[in-house]
Amino acid sequence: MVGVDEAGRGPLAGPVVAAAVILSADFSEDNWPQLNDSKQVSAIHRAQLFERIQSTLEWGIGVIDAPTIDEINIRQASWRAMQLAVSDLIARARSGVLRPIHFVLIDGLGYGPGPWPYEPIVKGDSKSFSIAAASIIAKQTRDRLMEEYAREYSGYGFEQHKGYGTAAHLKALQELGPCAIHRQTFAPVRKAIADKLLRDQADEA
Repeated sequence: MVGVDEAGRGPLAGPVVAAAVILSADFSEDNWPQLNDSKQVSAIHRAQLFERIQSTLEWGIGVIDAPTIDEINIRQASWRAMQLAVSDLIARARSGVLRPIHFVLIDGLGYGPGPWPYEPIVKGDSKSFSIAAASIIAKQTRDRLMEEYAREYSGYGFEQHKGYGTAAHLKALQELGPCAIHRQTFAPVRKAIADKLLRDQADEA
């Protein structure tokens, strides 16, 4: 049974990242007292859990970039990222041959028919340890990606807000205009594009 969760549905910039995790046969919640929904775990504990999950459990990652999100919408991009995460889990399994995927638990609402049987669980990251582990991997992976983007696209503060629509991000968006990793179909980014076009036209006039 695989637990799957995603990070990055709401931001104005950057990818949506999903993770898939299978708990070990000897998993015991007593040995993982801090494992919880990534939003409920401190940054320090999340980093520690990230390293431990990656070194002791089977896991996979799926990443869908901003242009694809604009093309197929964020809901379908999240679903595609989840499917990629399960495929990646199978491909990277340390045992070399992963037992068949009999069932998948995903956080949130359902997406219709999938490549494997699954059950959607609203707030699943606080109800299922496998989904909670996936939420840790997904968020930590995405945060690190956004920190890398911050070095490539300076001035937006991606290392701080991770692409979410904070006041500082919206201010930078208005001043600098969108960059290559902004989701152009999201309303605040569309507005920034329109405002920049108006400014450019005024300057030309």
